[in-house]
Amino acid sequence: MDFFISAAYAQEATPQQSVTFNLIFIGGMFVLFYFILWRPQSKRAKEHRELVSSLTKGDEVLTSGGLLGKVTKVSDDYVTLQVAEGVELSLQKASIAAALPKGTIKSIQ
Repeated sequence: MDFFISAAYAQEATPQQSVTFNLIFIGGMFVLFYFILWRPQSKRAKEHRELVSSLTKGDEVLTSGGLLGKVTKVSDDYVTLQVAEGVELSLQKASIAAALPKGTIKSIQ
């Protein structure tokens, strides 16, 4: 009599993955995040700290806001930049994005 109605069977249980596979997968994800995200970011942060600590009077720099200037004064947390004749700005050292080769500002003007 089961010609038109198929018999309903209970679905078989799917085999569970082993705990070691899950641990290896999670560990692999942490290693991947370390090499793709954390390590390059810490390397860039270290290079920026070295740049900021090596600033001296007369250096030409680029700020994170895009201003070019020559360093006229350096203190513990701040640096004073001359951005034009008679125009000086005091900025936090952290806002310095890059040190430029000497003569860059004159070549742009």
